[in-house]
Amino acid sequence: MSPRANNNNQPNYRAMAEFRYQIRRFLRFSEHTARAAGLEPQQYQLMLAVKGLPDGERPRIGDVAERLQIQHHSTVELVDRLARRSLIRRRRSESDRREVLLELTPKGDRLLQELALNHRSEYREIAPSLVAALKRSLRDVELPEGEMAGRRPRRSRTG
Repeated sequence: MSPRANNNNQPNYRAMAEFRYQIRRFLRFSEHTARAAGLEPQQYQLMLAVKGLPDGERPRIGDVAERLQIQHHSTVELVDRLARRSLIRRRRSESDRREVLLELTPKGDRLLQELALNHRSEYREIAPSLVAALKRSLRDVELPEGEMAGRRPRRSRTG
């Protein structure tokens, strides 16, 4: 069997490695861009998660921790650091005063917009390679109809 050959019992290692490589290239760009703007990568990710939560989700520490796949206490520390820099703030919910919500400050919003525009340009550059690598990686994977759309990724909540 050639190294590229594949059957349902053998993973396509080259395709999987290429997909992982393309993801890592983008993540490296993202990490560098965040640091160049004076943020740690997870701080940028937290700001993006707060701003980009799906409809119906509220920007609470637990929800953001889930989006970042990190522990609650790690999220609190990230929020504390961003709050000290006036990039994010906590506020009490109008409907339940016990609930604390997160929101970007105007300063945080401006910084996130600048970073997001840089990332969008990079998406345009890397998208063809990333999509092609994903397609090659999935070529031999049989999924039931609609499987990927409704499936949530497994949690790996390390802090």
